[in-house]
Amino acid sequence: METAAIYHRPDSEYAYLYKTDKFHIRLRTKKGDANKVNLISGDPYSHGTQKWYKKDKPMKLAMSTDIHDYWMIETYEKTKRIAYCFHIEGVDGLEVLYGDRGVFPFTDEYLEDANTFFRMPYLHEVDQVKTPEWVKETVWYQIFPERFANGDKTNDPAGTLPWGSKKHPGRDDFYGGDLQGVLDHLDYLVELGINGIYFCPLFKAKSNHKYDTIDYYEIDPDFGDKELFKKVVQEAHKRGIRVMLDAVFNHLGMDSMQWQDVLENQEHSRYKDWFHINQFPVESLADLSVEELENVGDLSYDTFAFTGHMPKLNTANPEVQEFLLDVTTYWIKEFDIDAWRLDVANEVDHHFWKKFYQAAVALKEDFYILGEIWHSSQSWLQGDEFHGVMNYAYTETIQSFFMKETISANKMVAGLNEQLMLYRNQTNEVMFNVLDSHDTARLLTVSKDNKQLAKAGLAFMFTQHGSPCIYYGTEIGMDGFNDPDCRKCMIWDEEKQDSTMLSFTKELIAFRKTNQELLSYGEVEWFDVKDDEKVIGYKKKFGDEEFICYFNQGEEDLELSLDQIPEVLFWNLAFLDNKLLSVKQNGFAIYKVE
Repeated sequence: METAAIYHRPDSEYAYLYKTDKFHIRLRTKKGDANKVNLISGDPYSHGTQKWYKKDKPMKLAMSTDIHDYWMIETYEKTKRIAYCFHIEGVDGLEVLYGDRGVFPFTDEYLEDANTFFRMPYLHEVDQVKTPEWVKETVWYQIFPERFANGDKTNDPAGTLPWGSKKHPGRDDFYGGDLQGVLDHLDYLVELGINGIYFCPLFKAKSNHKYDTIDYYEIDPDFGDKELFKKVVQEAHKRGIRVMLDAVFNHLGMDSMQWQDVLENQEHSRYKDWFHINQFPVESLADLSVEELENVGDLSYDTFAFTGHMPKLNTANPEVQEFLLDVTTYWIKEFDIDAWRLDVANEVDHHFWKKFYQAAVALKEDFYILGEIWHSSQSWLQGDEFHGVMNYAYTETIQSFFMKETISANKMVAGLNEQLMLYRNQTNEVMFNVLDSHDTARLLTVSKDNKQLAKAGLAFMFTQHGSPCIYYGTEIGMDGFNDPDCRKCMIWDEEKQDSTMLSFTKELIAFRKTNQELLSYGEVEWFDVKDDEKVIGYKKKFGDEEFICYFNQGEEDLELSLDQIPEVLFWNLAFLDNKLLSVKQNGFAIYKVE
């Protein structure tokens, strides 16, 4: 047994309070290295008297990657104190104890020593990572406001193009999408089954995407005004739809009052410490085109990426903190929004995000905070900053198998399992799952215009832990390459929509809602994953409920001879002949067996 591969860390995603009376403990070992793992645990103060260290509790092999096995147990001590270590038996017969001081022989000498054990001194409920329950029940719909619907032509900006007049929109095109257009189509979202809207930025800005904020306190006049937005939120809430706004706190737009003051007054500006300015004078980039501003190279100040029109805010500055926290609470108090999505969240300091979290949840205990982070995010997901992140690591792993065909079925499963083991279960339950967005090529384009493949990818995502999101237009078969092509005008002409895709999406969302509890909380068991055949089989189990999923990406039909006729919950490109289930390429079947 390779003991160097054994890993555990208390008070982390490896040891955490899941519910008030449910404590989760995980252990990592080298894949295939351990024959069994047992937990030895009890109250630390009764170690010498009750001798609980003589009792083993078997841990379950919960998940595996291509290099590691993860073991799991749910336990609890009534005294809310717990000391524990691991009894590990290798496939080679070696038995060891693993605890706070490392790896030792499995002998009474070390078991009788209280210092051998990891400690969770007291399980404070206040320290438990809590996530909003409603998010687990939510199917999101992402709206890029400028391209969703033009409901009021009187607020169209100068040079507005006819709706959908370009096959491939340019970076600085305007088409007149606005909040009235959203209001007009709320019932469309209800019919689709949506109960959460994620808006890309609505605040006053110069660009069509609005990630270059001018004024955080104003709705961009191209979209309407604050009274209209308040009505949108109220009408959404009447229909059971939650509302999430996009906050861009990493940077401001170069047309903001604060940055313009810096340009005018240079080192004498009262706002000079609001930004990361490396030297004066600070140059104006007002004469550059939109395309030129996207990649300006070295400047005298820090920016988002290399975009010169987005100077980076100094969130360590108390004035900046006060300003942004006031913005945070203003939109919650005045407009009753339900969530913030935080743009470029990984480039803002942790100190600020902790203050942000406290300010938001103080107003709404079940407020949802979502960070835009494209990589592993443990340090932001400890219960005092974000509840979840946009789960792009999950996205990429799914797409790499289904759409891009760059990894095997087992490699995809390994990648998904690895991501799940990075976070506490309550965090996994509210991760924000997408297959496309305003920042990526559209799902249908990634699927090489294969709509059956796109359907398979969506269905697979909808069976996973987390809260799924549909990017506007995906439900009607819209395509598009990377930004700005993924931001085409929504197609409202029903004759130009893919009605079959729309019906599929409605059925998929209904399936998710009907089985939400199992899909949110259920354990996943991968049991039939075949690389050569490109087949994925797995179970989802929660309590007494269980269903089986099969996805076939291989060229050959998948033939399953079942012991009994199943209750099919949802399927595509699949057929049932008595007890014989056939699944064609890009097809799937989700069913129950009594």
